Amino acid sequence: MIHTRDHKTAYLLDPWHFLGEKRRKLMDTSWAALFREHILCELPVSKVAPFFNDTFGRPTKELYTALGVLVLQQIHDLTDEETVSQLAFNLQWHYALDIVDESDEAKYLCAKTLWNLRELVIENHLDEVLFERSAEVLARVFNVDTRTQRIDSVHIKSNMRRLGRIGIFVKTLHTFLINLKRHHQELFETLAQDLVDRYLPDKALSCFSLIKPSEAQKTLETVSGDLFHLVQCFAHHAQVSSMYSYATMVRVLKEHCEIKAEEGDAVEMTVKASREIPSDSLQNPSDPDATYDGHKGQGYQVQVMETYCTHEDEQEKDKTLNLITHLEVQPACESDAHALIPALESAIERGLAPAQVLADSLYGSDENSEKAEQMGVEVVSPTMGAGKDDTLSLSDFSLSEKGKIMACPQGHTPVKVKHKKHRYTVAFDSSHCMHCPFREACPVKPGKKHHYLRYEDKTMRIATRRAMEHTPEFKDKYRWRAGIEATMSEYDRTTGVKRVRVRGFPAVRYCATLKAMGVNLFRATAVRNALKEKGEAPQPGDSLLHRVILVFKERIGEVWGKLKRLLSPFPSHWRPDQSYMAA
Repeated sequence: MIHTRDHKTAYLLDPWHFLGEKRRKLMDTSWAALFREHILCELPVSKVAPFFNDTFGRPTKELYTALGVLVLQQIHDLTDEETVSQLAFNLQWHYALDIVDESDEAKYLCAKTLWNLRELVIENHLDEVLFERSAEVLARVFNVDTRTQRIDSVHIKSNMRRLGRIGIFVKTLHTFLINLKRHHQELFETLAQDLVDRYLPDKALSCFSLIKPSEAQKTLETVSGDLFHLVQCFAHHAQVSSMYSYATMVRVLKEHCEIKAEEGDAVEMTVKASREIPSDSLQNPSDPDATYDGHKGQGYQVQVMETYCTHEDEQEKDKTLNLITHLEVQPACESDAHALIPALESAIERGLAPAQVLADSLYGSDENSEKAEQMGVEVVSPTMGAGKDDTLSLSDFSLSEKGKIMACPQGHTPVKVKHKKHRYTVAFDSSHCMHCPFREACPVKPGKKHHYLRYEDKTMRIATRRAMEHTPEFKDKYRWRAGIEATMSEYDRTTGVKRVRVRGFPAVRYCATLKAMGVNLFRATAVRNALKEKGEAPQPGDSLLHRVILVFKERIGEVWGKLKRLLSPFPSHWRPDQSYMAA
Protein backbone atom coordinates (compact mmCIF):
# COMPACT_ATOMS: atom_id res chain seq x y z
CA MET A 1 0.00 0.00 0.00
CA ILE A 2 1.10 3.55 -0.68
CA HIS A 3 2.42 5.44 2.34
CA THR A 4 2.97 9.21 2.14
CA ARG A 5 2.85 12.13 4.56
CA ASP A 6 1.75 15.71 4.11
CA HIS A 7 4.99 17.64 4.56
CA LYS A 8 3.40 20.98 3.71
CA THR A 9 1.44 21.10 6.94
CA ALA A 10 3.23 22.93 9.75
CA TYR A 11 3.60 21.44 13.24
CA LEU A 12 1.63 22.97 16.09
CA LEU A 13 4.53 22.22 18.45
CA ASP A 14 8.12 22.33 17.25
CA PRO A 15 9.43 18.71 17.12
CA TRP A 16 13.02 20.00 17.06
CA HIS A 17 12.84 21.90 20.34
CA PHE A 18 15.46 19.59 21.88
CA LEU A 19 18.13 21.21 19.72
CA GLY A 20 19.98 23.95 21.51
CA GLU A 21 20.15 27.47 20.17
CA LYS A 22 23.53 27.01 18.53
CA ARG A 23 22.76 23.61 17.00
CA ARG A 24 19.42 24.88 15.71
CA LYS A 25 21.15 27.82 14.08
CA LEU A 26 23.61 25.48 12.38
CA MET A 27 20.71 23.35 11.17
CA ASP A 28 18.75 26.32 9.81
CA THR A 29 21.76 27.60 7.88
CA SER A 30 22.62 24.21 6.37
CA TRP A 31 21.47 22.59 3.15
CA ALA A 32 19.05 20.46 5.19
CA ALA A 33 16.78 23.39 5.98
CA LEU A 34 16.60 24.50 2.37
CA PHE A 35 15.92 20.94 1.19
CA ARG A 36 13.12 20.53 3.73
CA GLU A 37 11.46 23.87 2.99
CA HIS A 38 11.56 23.90 -0.81
CA ILE A 39 12.67 20.58 -2.34
CA LEU A 40 11.06 17.86 -0.23
CA CYS A 41 7.46 18.76 -1.09
CA GLU A 42 8.29 18.96 -4.81
CA LEU A 43 9.61 15.41 -5.11
CA PRO A 44 7.60 13.59 -7.84
CA VAL A 45 5.82 11.14 -5.52
CA SER A 46 2.77 11.21 -7.81
CA LYS A 47 4.87 9.62 -10.58
CA VAL A 48 6.15 6.86 -8.29
CA ALA A 49 2.85 6.03 -6.58
CA PRO A 50 1.22 4.40 -9.66
CA PHE A 51 3.77 1.57 -9.45
CA PHE A 52 2.29 0.53 -6.09
CA ASN A 53 -1.21 -0.55 -5.04
CA ASP A 54 -3.22 1.84 -2.91
CA THR A 55 -5.29 -0.84 -1.16
CA PHE A 56 -3.33 -4.10 -1.37
CA GLY A 57 0.01 -5.32 -0.12
CA ARG A 58 2.45 -4.24 2.52
CA PRO A 59 2.76 -0.46 3.10
CA THR A 60 5.62 1.16 1.23
CA LYS A 61 8.26 3.22 2.89
CA GLU A 62 7.19 6.85 3.15
CA LEU A 63 7.68 7.86 -0.48
CA TYR A 64 8.90 11.40 0.16
CA THR A 65 11.56 9.97 2.47
CA ALA A 66 12.51 7.24 0.01
CA LEU A 67 12.92 9.63 -2.95
CA GLY A 68 14.76 12.12 -0.75
CA VAL A 69 17.21 9.42 0.32
CA LEU A 70 18.03 8.69 -3.34
CA VAL A 71 18.82 12.35 -3.90
CA LEU A 72 20.92 12.72 -0.75
CA GLN A 73 22.89 9.57 -1.58
CA GLN A 74 24.11 11.04 -4.86
CA ILE A 75 24.61 14.53 -3.46
CA HIS A 76 26.98 13.18 -0.80
CA ASP A 77 28.45 10.43 -3.02
CA LEU A 78 27.63 7.53 -0.67
CA THR A 79 27.45 3.77 -1.08
CA ASP A 80 24.23 1.92 -0.31
CA GLU A 81 25.53 0.79 3.09
CA GLU A 82 26.59 4.34 4.00
CA THR A 83 23.21 5.64 2.87
CA VAL A 84 21.31 3.22 5.13
CA SER A 85 23.50 4.27 8.05
CA GLN A 86 23.04 8.00 7.40
CA LEU A 87 19.25 7.65 7.25
CA ALA A 88 19.25 5.70 10.51
CA PHE A 89 21.48 7.98 12.59
CA ASN A 90 22.17 11.32 10.89
CA LEU A 91 20.10 14.08 12.53
CA GLN A 92 20.72 16.43 9.61
CA TRP A 93 19.12 13.90 7.23
CA HIS A 94 16.16 13.54 9.58
CA TYR A 95 15.68 17.29 9.55
CA ALA A 96 15.98 17.52 5.77
CA LEU A 97 13.49 14.68 5.23
CA ASP A 98 11.12 15.93 7.96
CA ILE A 99 11.31 12.70 9.99
CA VAL A 100 10.15 13.21 13.58
CA ASP A 101 9.20 9.61 14.38
CA GLU A 102 11.85 7.50 16.11
CA SER A 103 10.58 4.14 14.80
CA ASP A 104 12.49 1.84 12.45
CA GLU A 105 9.68 2.26 9.95
CA ALA A 106 10.49 5.94 9.64
CA LYS A 107 14.29 5.88 9.86
CA TYR A 108 15.33 2.56 8.39
CA LEU A 109 15.53 1.62 4.73
CA CYS A 110 17.12 -1.68 3.74
CA ALA A 111 19.59 -1.85 0.87
CA LYS A 112 17.24 -4.00 -1.21
CA THR A 113 14.42 -1.44 -0.99
CA LEU A 114 16.89 1.30 -1.89
CA TRP A 115 18.06 -0.70 -4.91
CA ASN A 116 14.51 -1.44 -6.11
CA LEU A 117 13.40 2.17 -5.87
CA ARG A 118 16.54 3.36 -7.64
CA GLU A 119 15.86 0.97 -10.53
CA LEU A 120 12.30 2.28 -10.70
CA VAL A 121 13.53 5.87 -10.93
CA ILE A 122 16.16 5.01 -13.55
CA GLU A 123 13.83 3.03 -15.81
CA ASN A 124 11.20 5.77 -15.85
CA HIS A 125 13.63 8.72 -16.21
CA LEU A 126 12.38 10.22 -12.95
CA ASP A 127 15.88 11.49 -12.20
CA GLU A 128 15.35 14.07 -14.93
CA VAL A 129 12.00 15.05 -13.38
CA LEU A 130 13.69 15.44 -9.99
CA PHE A 131 16.34 17.76 -11.40
CA GLU A 132 13.93 19.86 -13.47
CA ARG A 133 11.46 20.37 -10.63
CA SER A 134 14.15 21.34 -8.15
CA ALA A 135 15.69 23.79 -10.62
CA GLU A 136 12.32 25.39 -11.31
CA VAL A 137 11.57 25.71 -7.59
CA LEU A 138 14.93 27.32 -6.78
CA ALA A 139 14.62 29.66 -9.76
CA ARG A 140 11.24 30.83 -8.45
CA VAL A 141 12.27 31.11 -4.77
CA PHE A 142 15.47 33.05 -5.47
CA ASN A 143 14.13 35.09 -8.42
CA VAL A 144 16.92 33.81 -10.68
CA ASP A 145 17.58 35.94 -13.75
CA THR A 146 17.82 33.42 -16.59
CA ARG A 147 18.48 35.93 -19.37
CA THR A 148 22.24 35.32 -19.36
CA GLN A 149 23.47 31.72 -19.39
CA ARG A 150 26.50 29.71 -20.48
CA ILE A 151 26.99 26.12 -21.60
CA ASP A 152 29.85 23.62 -21.68
CA SER A 153 30.49 19.90 -21.27
CA VAL A 154 32.46 17.82 -18.76
CA HIS A 155 33.87 14.33 -19.28
CA ILE A 156 32.99 11.65 -16.71
CA LYS A 157 33.94 7.99 -16.31
CA SER A 158 31.95 5.00 -15.18
CA ASN A 159 33.25 2.28 -12.87
CA MET A 160 35.12 0.37 -15.53
CA ARG A 161 38.74 -0.43 -16.23
CA ARG A 162 40.50 1.27 -19.12
CA LEU A 163 41.32 -1.38 -21.71
CA GLY A 164 43.43 -1.29 -24.84
CA ARG A 165 42.55 -3.19 -28.00
CA ILE A 166 44.09 -6.44 -26.80
CA GLY A 167 42.36 -6.09 -23.47
CA ILE A 168 38.97 -5.63 -25.17
CA PHE A 169 39.44 -8.83 -27.22
CA VAL A 170 40.64 -10.86 -24.25
CA LYS A 171 37.91 -9.66 -21.87
CA THR A 172 35.24 -10.38 -24.49
CA LEU A 173 36.57 -13.91 -25.03
CA HIS A 174 36.82 -14.51 -21.28
CA THR A 175 33.20 -13.45 -20.70
CA PHE A 176 31.90 -15.61 -23.53
CA LEU A 177 33.73 -18.73 -22.33
CA ILE A 178 32.37 -18.27 -18.81
CA ASN A 179 28.78 -18.02 -20.08
CA LEU A 180 29.26 -20.90 -22.50
CA LYS A 181 30.55 -23.15 -19.74
CA ARG A 182 27.71 -22.15 -17.45
CA HIS A 183 24.83 -22.63 -19.90
CA HIS A 184 26.14 -25.08 -22.54
CA GLN A 185 28.59 -27.43 -20.86
CA GLU A 186 28.52 -29.98 -23.68
CA LEU A 187 29.49 -27.38 -26.30
CA PHE A 188 32.15 -25.92 -24.03
CA GLU A 189 33.87 -29.31 -23.79
CA THR A 190 34.26 -29.45 -27.59
CA LEU A 191 36.60 -26.43 -27.61
CA ALA A 192 40.37 -26.82 -27.87
CA GLN A 193 41.97 -27.02 -24.44
CA ASP A 194 44.76 -24.55 -25.26
CA LEU A 195 42.18 -21.90 -26.22
CA VAL A 196 40.30 -22.45 -22.96
CA ASP A 197 43.51 -22.29 -20.91
CA ARG A 198 44.52 -19.08 -22.67
CA TYR A 199 41.37 -17.06 -21.97
CA LEU A 200 39.24 -18.67 -19.24
CA PRO A 201 41.40 -18.49 -16.04
CA ASP A 202 41.69 -15.13 -14.32
CA LYS A 203 45.46 -15.56 -14.01
CA ALA A 204 45.74 -16.06 -17.76
CA LEU A 205 44.09 -12.67 -18.36
CA SER A 206 46.78 -10.85 -16.38
CA CYS A 207 49.45 -12.22 -18.71
CA PHE A 208 48.16 -10.13 -21.61
CA SER A 209 48.94 -6.91 -19.69
CA LEU A 210 52.64 -7.84 -19.70
CA ILE A 211 53.02 -7.92 -23.48
CA LYS A 212 55.90 -5.88 -24.89
CA PRO A 213 55.05 -3.08 -27.35
CA SER A 214 57.10 -4.86 -30.03
CA GLU A 215 54.85 -7.94 -29.70
CA ALA A 216 51.54 -6.09 -29.48
CA GLN A 217 50.61 -6.36 -33.16
CA LYS A 218 51.36 -10.09 -33.30
CA THR A 219 49.33 -10.69 -30.13
CA LEU A 220 46.46 -8.63 -31.48
CA GLU A 221 46.32 -10.77 -34.60
CA THR A 222 46.34 -13.93 -32.47
CA VAL A 223 43.48 -12.91 -30.14
CA SER A 224 41.43 -11.52 -33.03
CA GLY A 225 41.88 -14.83 -34.86
CA ASP A 226 40.67 -16.77 -31.80
CA LEU A 227 37.63 -14.51 -31.52
CA PHE A 228 36.86 -14.93 -35.22
CA HIS A 229 37.15 -18.70 -34.83
CA LEU A 230 34.61 -18.78 -31.98
CA VAL A 231 32.19 -16.53 -33.85
CA GLN A 232 32.27 -18.87 -36.84
CA CYS A 233 31.97 -22.00 -34.72
CA PHE A 234 28.68 -20.96 -33.12
CA ALA A 235 27.23 -18.76 -35.86
CA HIS A 236 24.58 -21.36 -36.75
CA HIS A 237 23.80 -22.45 -33.21
CA ALA A 238 20.58 -20.61 -32.29
CA GLN A 239 20.88 -20.77 -28.51
CA VAL A 240 24.53 -19.70 -28.40
CA SER A 241 24.21 -16.96 -31.02
CA SER A 242 21.34 -15.43 -29.02
CA MET A 243 23.57 -15.00 -25.95
CA TYR A 244 24.56 -11.42 -25.07
CA SER A 245 28.24 -12.35 -24.74
CA TYR A 246 28.19 -13.81 -28.26
CA ALA A 247 26.63 -10.61 -29.63
CA THR A 248 29.43 -8.70 -27.91
CA MET A 249 32.02 -10.82 -29.75
CA VAL A 250 30.31 -10.08 -33.06
CA ARG A 251 30.33 -6.36 -32.28
CA VAL A 252 34.05 -6.34 -31.42
CA LEU A 253 34.82 -8.31 -34.57
CA LYS A 254 32.99 -5.82 -36.81
CA GLU A 255 34.54 -2.79 -35.14
CA HIS A 256 38.16 -3.97 -35.08
CA CYS A 257 38.45 -6.33 -38.02
CA GLU A 258 37.73 -6.32 -41.72
CA ILE A 259 36.30 -9.53 -43.16
CA LYS A 260 36.41 -10.32 -46.87
CA ALA A 261 34.91 -13.35 -48.60
CA GLU A 262 37.18 -14.80 -51.30
CA GLU A 263 36.58 -17.34 -54.02
CA GLY A 264 35.68 -20.84 -52.89
CA ASP A 265 33.79 -19.51 -49.82
CA ALA A 266 37.08 -18.74 -48.09
CA VAL A 267 36.96 -15.88 -45.60
CA GLU A 268 39.91 -13.60 -44.91
CA MET A 269 40.08 -11.59 -41.70
CA THR A 270 42.46 -8.65 -41.18
CA VAL A 271 42.85 -6.34 -38.20
CA LYS A 272 42.05 -2.68 -38.84
CA ALA A 273 44.51 0.08 -38.06
CA SER A 274 43.87 2.00 -34.82
CA ARG A 275 42.84 5.16 -36.67
CA GLU A 276 40.05 3.24 -38.42
CA ILE A 277 38.29 2.22 -35.19
CA PRO A 278 35.08 4.29 -34.74
CA SER A 279 34.71 6.43 -31.62
CA ASP A 280 31.46 4.70 -30.65
CA SER A 281 33.17 1.28 -30.52
CA LEU A 282 33.09 -0.94 -27.44
CA GLN A 283 35.51 0.26 -24.76
CA ASN A 284 34.91 -2.45 -22.16
CA PRO A 285 32.46 -5.39 -22.17
CA SER A 286 31.53 -4.42 -18.61
CA ASP A 287 30.09 -1.13 -19.87
CA PRO A 288 28.83 -1.48 -23.45
CA ASP A 289 27.43 2.09 -23.52
CA ALA A 290 30.76 3.83 -22.89
CA THR A 291 32.37 5.41 -25.96
CA TYR A 292 35.56 7.26 -26.81
CA ASP A 293 36.46 10.92 -27.17
CA GLY A 294 39.72 11.63 -28.97
CA HIS A 295 40.54 14.51 -26.62
CA LYS A 296 39.31 13.21 -23.24
CA GLY A 297 39.28 9.42 -23.55
CA GLN A 298 36.76 6.73 -22.62
CA GLY A 299 33.51 7.39 -20.81
CA TYR A 300 30.58 9.80 -21.08
CA GLN A 301 30.05 13.54 -21.18
CA VAL A 302 27.59 15.83 -19.43
CA GLN A 303 26.21 19.00 -21.01
CA VAL A 304 25.72 21.69 -18.36
CA MET A 305 23.98 25.04 -18.87
CA GLU A 306 23.80 27.54 -16.02
CA THR A 307 22.90 31.14 -15.30
CA TYR A 308 25.54 33.68 -14.32
CA CYS A 309 25.66 37.21 -13.00
CA THR A 310 27.82 40.06 -14.26
CA HIS A 311 28.12 41.98 -10.99
CA GLU A 312 31.62 43.18 -10.24
CA ASP A 313 30.72 43.75 -6.57
CA GLU A 314 31.56 40.64 -4.54
CA GLN A 315 28.67 41.24 -2.12
CA GLU A 316 26.18 41.33 -4.99
CA LYS A 317 27.68 38.14 -6.41
CA ASP A 318 27.19 36.35 -3.09
CA LYS A 319 23.49 37.24 -3.15
CA THR A 320 22.92 35.99 -6.69
CA LEU A 321 22.26 32.32 -7.40
CA ASN A 322 24.06 30.80 -10.39
CA LEU A 323 21.62 28.00 -11.17
CA ILE A 324 22.17 24.95 -13.37
CA THR A 325 19.09 25.11 -15.60
CA HIS A 326 19.80 22.24 -17.98
CA LEU A 327 21.76 19.01 -17.79
CA GLU A 328 22.04 16.18 -20.31
CA VAL A 329 24.23 13.08 -20.22
CA GLN A 330 25.58 11.90 -23.58
CA PRO A 331 28.03 9.31 -24.95
CA ALA A 332 31.56 10.67 -25.10
CA CYS A 333 31.61 10.41 -28.89
CA GLU A 334 28.80 12.98 -29.31
CA SER A 335 29.82 16.38 -30.63
CA ASP A 336 29.06 19.52 -28.63
CA ALA A 337 27.64 21.03 -31.81
CA HIS A 338 24.44 19.00 -31.34
CA ALA A 339 23.84 19.98 -27.69
CA LEU A 340 22.94 23.68 -27.87
CA ILE A 341 19.49 23.58 -29.50
CA PRO A 342 18.09 20.77 -27.25
CA ALA A 343 19.34 22.69 -24.22
CA LEU A 344 17.59 25.88 -25.35
CA GLU A 345 14.37 24.01 -26.15
CA SER A 346 14.37 22.39 -22.71
CA ALA A 347 15.00 25.69 -20.91
CA ILE A 348 12.30 27.51 -22.89
CA GLU A 349 9.76 24.76 -22.27
CA ARG A 350 10.34 24.96 -18.50
CA GLY A 351 10.19 28.75 -18.30
CA LEU A 352 13.95 29.22 -17.85
CA ALA A 353 14.65 30.65 -21.28
CA PRO A 354 17.87 32.61 -21.81
CA ALA A 355 18.23 35.71 -23.95
CA GLN A 356 21.98 35.25 -24.35
CA VAL A 357 24.16 32.12 -24.17
CA LEU A 358 27.95 32.01 -23.99
CA ALA A 359 29.56 28.92 -25.51
CA ASP A 360 32.66 27.48 -27.15
CA SER A 361 33.11 27.59 -30.90
CA LEU A 362 31.68 24.08 -31.40
CA TYR A 363 28.33 25.18 -29.99
CA GLY A 364 28.30 28.41 -31.98
CA SER A 365 28.18 27.08 -35.52
CA ASP A 366 26.36 29.20 -38.08
CA GLU A 367 23.47 26.74 -38.16
CA ASN A 368 23.09 26.78 -34.39
CA SER A 369 23.32 30.56 -34.26
CA GLU A 370 20.57 30.90 -36.85
CA LYS A 371 18.27 28.45 -35.07
CA ALA A 372 18.91 30.10 -31.72
CA GLU A 373 18.15 33.53 -33.20
CA GLN A 374 14.78 32.22 -34.39
CA MET A 375 14.14 31.12 -30.79
CA GLY A 376 14.99 34.61 -29.54
CA VAL A 377 18.42 33.68 -28.13
CA GLU A 378 21.74 35.33 -28.95
CA VAL A 379 24.70 32.95 -29.09
CA VAL A 380 28.00 34.58 -28.16
CA SER A 381 30.72 32.27 -29.39
CA PRO A 382 33.95 32.42 -31.40
CA THR A 383 33.71 31.19 -34.96
CA MET A 384 35.37 27.95 -36.00
CA GLY A 385 38.78 28.24 -37.63
CA ALA A 386 40.82 31.41 -38.03
CA GLY A 387 41.04 33.98 -40.77
CA LYS A 388 44.25 34.44 -42.75
CA ASP A 389 46.29 37.45 -41.71
CA ASP A 390 47.66 38.13 -45.19
CA THR A 391 44.27 38.29 -46.95
CA LEU A 392 41.25 40.58 -46.84
CA SER A 393 37.89 39.25 -45.68
CA LEU A 394 34.33 40.33 -46.31
CA SER A 395 34.32 42.19 -43.02
CA ASP A 396 36.94 44.59 -44.45
CA PHE A 397 34.38 45.87 -46.97
CA SER A 398 31.88 48.61 -46.11
CA LEU A 399 28.54 46.96 -45.37
CA SER A 400 24.99 48.25 -45.11
CA GLU A 401 22.68 47.43 -42.19
CA LYS A 402 21.24 44.56 -44.26
CA GLY A 403 24.69 43.10 -44.96
CA LYS A 404 25.13 44.32 -48.55
CA ILE A 405 28.54 45.52 -49.72
CA MET A 406 28.57 49.30 -50.26
CA ALA A 407 32.29 49.81 -50.97
CA CYS A 408 35.60 47.97 -51.10
CA PRO A 409 38.44 48.59 -48.58
CA GLN A 410 39.78 51.31 -50.91
CA GLY A 411 36.41 53.09 -50.93
CA HIS A 412 35.32 52.20 -54.48
CA THR A 413 31.60 51.48 -54.89
CA PRO A 414 30.49 48.42 -56.88
CA VAL A 415 29.25 48.77 -60.44
CA LYS A 416 26.33 46.42 -59.82
CA VAL A 417 25.12 43.84 -57.31
CA LYS A 418 23.19 40.68 -58.13
CA HIS A 419 21.30 38.66 -55.54
CA LYS A 420 19.87 35.21 -56.22
CA LYS A 421 18.50 33.23 -53.27
CA HIS A 422 21.43 33.05 -50.84
CA ARG A 423 24.15 34.04 -53.32
CA TYR A 424 25.57 37.49 -54.06
CA THR A 425 27.66 38.66 -57.00
CA VAL A 426 29.26 42.10 -56.65
CA ALA A 427 30.97 43.66 -59.69
CA PHE A 428 33.70 46.29 -59.37
CA ASP A 429 35.31 48.46 -62.05
CA SER A 430 38.35 46.63 -63.41
CA SER A 431 40.28 49.89 -63.84
CA HIS A 432 40.23 50.39 -60.09
CA CYS A 433 41.02 46.78 -59.22
CA MET A 434 43.94 46.52 -61.67
CA HIS A 435 45.85 49.25 -59.86
CA CYS A 436 44.74 48.39 -56.32
CA PRO A 437 47.63 47.88 -53.87
CA PHE A 438 45.66 45.04 -52.17
CA ARG A 439 44.81 43.10 -55.33
CA GLU A 440 46.91 40.06 -54.27
CA ALA A 441 45.15 39.78 -50.92
CA CYS A 442 41.69 40.83 -52.08
CA PRO A 443 38.95 38.18 -52.62
CA VAL A 444 37.74 40.13 -55.69
CA LYS A 445 38.77 38.20 -58.81
CA PRO A 446 38.90 39.30 -62.49
CA GLY A 447 36.09 38.31 -64.85
CA LYS A 448 35.02 38.97 -68.45
CA LYS A 449 33.71 42.52 -68.00
CA HIS A 450 34.49 43.39 -64.41
CA HIS A 451 36.19 42.16 -61.30
CA TYR A 452 33.76 40.07 -59.25
CA LEU A 453 33.25 39.17 -55.60
CA ARG A 454 30.99 36.17 -55.07
CA TYR A 455 29.81 35.08 -51.64
CA GLU A 456 26.84 33.58 -49.78
CA ASP A 457 24.81 34.74 -46.79
CA LYS A 458 26.55 32.20 -44.57
CA THR A 459 30.00 33.45 -45.62
CA MET A 460 28.99 37.02 -44.83
CA ARG A 461 27.58 36.07 -41.42
CA ILE A 462 30.75 34.22 -40.46
CA ALA A 463 32.97 37.07 -41.63
CA THR A 464 30.88 39.56 -39.64
CA ARG A 465 31.07 37.40 -36.52
CA ARG A 466 34.83 36.97 -36.91
CA ALA A 467 35.23 40.74 -37.13
CA MET A 468 33.11 41.18 -34.00
CA GLU A 469 35.45 38.93 -32.04
CA HIS A 470 38.09 41.66 -32.04
CA THR A 471 35.79 44.33 -30.61
CA PRO A 472 35.83 45.30 -26.90
CA GLU A 473 32.09 44.63 -26.72
CA PHE A 474 32.52 40.96 -27.65
CA LYS A 475 35.48 40.49 -25.29
CA ASP A 476 33.53 42.04 -22.42
CA LYS A 477 30.63 39.64 -22.99
CA TYR A 478 32.64 36.51 -23.62
CA ARG A 479 34.96 36.83 -20.63
CA TRP A 480 32.18 35.48 -18.41
CA ARG A 481 32.20 32.11 -20.18
CA ALA A 482 35.32 31.03 -18.27
CA GLY A 483 33.26 30.91 -15.07
CA ILE A 484 31.65 27.62 -16.09
CA GLU A 485 35.01 25.89 -15.63
CA ALA A 486 34.69 26.64 -11.91
CA THR A 487 31.24 25.03 -12.02
CA MET A 488 32.70 21.86 -13.49
CA SER A 489 35.32 21.78 -10.75
CA GLU A 490 32.66 22.33 -8.07
CA TYR A 491 30.49 19.65 -9.67
CA ASP A 492 33.29 17.13 -9.20
CA ARG A 493 34.66 18.27 -5.84
CA THR A 494 31.31 18.32 -4.04
CA THR A 495 29.68 15.26 -5.62
CA GLY A 496 32.47 13.14 -7.19
CA VAL A 497 30.77 13.10 -10.58
CA LYS A 498 33.90 12.51 -12.66
CA ARG A 499 34.16 8.92 -11.42
CA VAL A 500 30.78 7.39 -10.60
CA ARG A 501 30.28 3.98 -8.99
CA VAL A 502 28.02 2.54 -11.69
CA ARG A 503 28.19 1.30 -15.29
CA GLY A 504 25.83 1.70 -18.22
CA PHE A 505 24.27 4.81 -19.68
CA PRO A 506 20.98 4.79 -17.65
CA ALA A 507 22.78 4.45 -14.31
CA VAL A 508 25.42 7.06 -15.23
CA ARG A 509 22.67 9.46 -16.33
CA TYR A 510 20.88 8.94 -13.03
CA CYS A 511 23.99 9.67 -10.93
CA ALA A 512 25.11 12.72 -12.91
CA THR A 513 21.62 14.24 -12.92
CA LEU A 514 21.00 13.93 -9.19
CA LYS A 515 24.50 15.14 -8.38
CA ALA A 516 23.73 18.33 -10.31
CA MET A 517 20.83 18.83 -7.89
CA GLY A 518 23.44 18.88 -5.15
CA VAL A 519 25.37 21.69 -6.81
CA ASN A 520 22.19 23.77 -7.04
CA LEU A 521 21.26 22.95 -3.44
CA PHE A 522 24.65 23.90 -1.97
CA ARG A 523 24.78 27.10 -4.02
CA ALA A 524 21.26 28.09 -3.00
CA THR A 525 22.13 27.46 0.66
CA ALA A 526 25.12 29.81 0.46
CA VAL A 527 23.02 32.50 -1.24
CA ARG A 528 20.23 32.24 1.34
CA ASN A 529 22.73 32.59 4.19
CA ALA A 530 24.20 35.67 2.50
CA LEU A 531 20.71 37.15 2.16
CA LYS A 532 19.97 36.40 5.81
CA GLU A 533 23.05 38.31 6.90
CA LYS A 534 21.72 41.32 5.00
CA GLY A 535 18.21 40.80 6.35
CA GLU A 536 16.84 40.25 2.84
CA ALA A 537 15.82 36.58 3.10
CA PRO A 538 12.04 35.94 3.06
CA GLN A 539 10.65 35.10 6.48
CA PRO A 540 7.85 32.59 7.09
CA GLY A 541 4.53 34.34 7.60
CA ASP A 542 2.21 31.61 8.94
CA SER A 543 0.17 32.72 11.93
CA LEU A 544 -0.53 30.49 14.94
CA LEU A 545 -4.21 30.18 13.96
CA HIS A 546 -3.26 29.14 10.42
CA ARG A 547 -0.92 26.46 11.76
CA VAL A 548 -3.62 25.12 14.10
CA ILE A 549 -6.06 24.81 11.19
CA LEU A 550 -3.47 22.98 9.06
CA VAL A 551 -2.64 20.55 11.86
CA PHE A 552 -6.34 19.86 12.49
CA LYS A 553 -6.85 19.25 8.78
CA GLU A 554 -3.88 16.83 8.69
CA ARG A 555 -5.12 14.79 11.65
CA ILE A 556 -8.64 14.49 10.19
CA GLY A 557 -7.11 13.32 6.92
CA GLU A 558 -5.05 10.65 8.70
CA VAL A 559 -8.11 9.30 10.56
CA TRP A 560 -10.16 9.21 7.35
CA GLY A 561 -7.37 7.35 5.51
CA LYS A 562 -7.04 4.71 8.26
CA LEU A 563 -10.82 4.21 8.27
CA LYS A 564 -10.83 3.65 4.49
CA ARG A 565 -8.08 1.03 4.77
CA LEU A 566 -9.96 -0.79 7.53
CA LEU A 567 -13.13 -0.96 5.44
CA SER A 568 -11.47 -1.94 2.15
CA PRO A 569 -11.34 -5.76 2.78
CA PHE A 570 -15.11 -5.99 3.34
CA PRO A 571 -17.74 -6.31 0.58
CA SER A 572 -19.20 -3.05 -0.63
CA HIS A 573 -22.67 -3.80 0.84
CA TRP A 574 -21.08 -4.06 4.32
CA ARG A 575 -19.64 -0.58 4.12
CA PRO A 576 -21.49 2.47 5.52
CA ASP A 577 -23.19 4.76 3.07
CA GLN A 578 -20.58 7.01 1.43
CA SER A 579 -22.77 10.11 1.72
CA TYR A 580 -23.10 9.47 5.44
CA MET A 581 -19.33 9.11 5.79
CA ALA A 582 -18.80 12.32 3.86
CA ALA A 583 -21.22 14.14 6.14
